[in-house]
Amino acid sequence: MISELITTELLTVVGLGAVAGWVFTTWLRVKNGYPLENSWGRAVYPKDNAEAKQRVTLLTQENAELRAELGAMKDRLANVERIVTDSGYHLGSEIEALRERALEHREPEGNA
Repeated sequence: MISELITTELLTVVGLGAVAGWVFTTWLRVKNGYPLENSWGRAVYPKDNAEAKQRVTLLTQENAELRAELGAMKDRLANVERIVTDSGYHLGSEIEALRERALEHREPEGNA
């Protein structure tokens, strides 16, 4: 009686372990891009259809457009960085700061 119970529990644990191992290896294959296999060991690939091909084409086109836009933004950012780091810009901002300071000092004198 007890030996049958131990045997049943052991078989259950081994069976669950086998199923868990199969699920884990299938997950690893999917995660790493390996093809899945059918019961005969042949690779199972997704079926090609026109909708999937059209979607890939649209995504590829959108990717190219976004890359071009990103390149343009990088160029604009480089120009802004060049302007900001230019010594003339710093001189202009220092002059404006001095003007603002002078205006701040004049306002209290005028109000008194």
